[in-house]
Amino acid sequence: MPAIRPSADLRNNYNEISDFCHKNSEPIFITKNGRGDLAVMSIEDYERLCGKFELYNLLNEGLQAEKEGKVSPLENVIAELRKGLE
Repeated sequence: MPAIRPSADLRNNYNEISDFCHKNSEPIFITKNGRGDLAVMSIEDYERLCGKFELYNLLNEGLQAEKEGKVSPLENVIAELRKGLE
């Protein structure tokens, strides 16, 4: 179950929110006037999440290049590299 806190807790209980995010490696959802407004997470978790997005984008690019026939089998690439070294 996600952790949900009112926006006043950012001001009044910042250390508690920070400790929770670091210990549990999950975000806290902050509400404003009873509605979802922000997600707060540790820098480490944010960087890990951004890294996953970057990896997924690179994998998607590779899959798209394969569908479009823009890739070569590894054996062919190695053979071409060896030719260039001779």
